Amino acid sequence: MTMEELVSQFAENVAAQTDAIWRGDAKAGNKHARKYISTFDKLRAHGDAGRQALTVLFEHPRMDVRVMVAAYLLRYRTQDATAVLKEAAKGEGFVPFKASQALKRWEEGTWSLDPE
Repeated sequence: MTMEELVSQFAENVAAQTDAIWRGDAKAGNKHARKYISTFDKLRAHGDAGRQALTVLFEHPRMDVRVMVAAYLLRYRTQDATAVLKEAAKGEGFVPFKASQALKRWEEGTWSLDPE
């Protein structure tokens, strides 16, 4: 699987998880979460090239995808990721809440989605 295919898979599973949560289907949501976490691990195995491939998702049309990729790339692309999260956190609802939580964990020093 190419890095571009992995990036698409990451975005698709983040979106599918959000959609499952809105439907109240936690089981499906968890399944999609496991898939995007696994996909991130595959991209991370390529080092910074894998992380860089994900940066295209900072411009994704869906806020949930932008927020998730920003949360994962906070260490690698701190300035860009923080900007995405701060913009999303201005809103109301579940995804803005997730954005504000990612920023809070980062500021507290407890963030650990992509340790060095």
